[in-house]
Amino acid sequence: MTKAIILLSGGLDSVVSLALCKEKYNVTFALTFDYGQKSAEQEIQSCKKICEYYKIQHKIIKLDWLKAITHNALVDGEDIPSGIQKTSNSVWVPNRNGLFLNIAGCFADSEDFDYILIGANKEESKTFPDNTQKFIDKINAEFEYSTKKQPKIIPPLINFDKNDIVKQAIEHSVPLELIWSCYDGKNNHCGKCESCTRLKNALIANNDTKYLKILFESYENITY
Repeated sequence: MTKAIILLSGGLDSVVSLALCKEKYNVTFALTFDYGQKSAEQEIQSCKKICEYYKIQHKIIKLDWLKAITHNALVDGEDIPSGIQKTSNSVWVPNRNGLFLNIAGCFADSEDFDYILIGANKEESKTFPDNTQKFIDKINAEFEYSTKKQPKIIPPLINFDKNDIVKQAIEHSVPLELIWSCYDGKNNHCGKCESCTRLKNALIANNDTKYLKILFESYENITY
């Protein structure tokens, strides 16, 4: 039987990817990365709950050295700006997805995993080039040389925007109350950063006030 690893951040995209593909690809193992991001504690706690919910193994990888060479609002003390474009420019982490996928490739090669799932999607590929199919194809080609197992990276949401992803979450009863999709490290989703903005707008587009109330303290003032 084939089996898969998933890169799990605790956010909307990785959790919906897990929910949609757990049975199809036999997802049994999740990797979560702590590279000093402000929301690391919330992400890790979210991932633990999600892995318990879906009954899969979970491993946290600490990357202190990546924090040391990352100088932006995602890890430093400066405030994360509001909105989509401003935030995306301020939270770039050096080779993040390339590094994460290669670490997953090591586990796949050692532990005989056939697939690696990542929550890359159509909407974020417009601002993050390491969320594109072209990027994933390049890493898959690399694995043909750097691994014996030659695992294949699968991006289940690559043709979906956030509205589509939230729609899939609702239709498949994904426990969105367990997710953490905020770049900030406070107790509630800030509602202003790029990740929060995308999530809020998608929930509104799907007329879902249930999770707007659960995930955000206030959802009247929406940032479009």
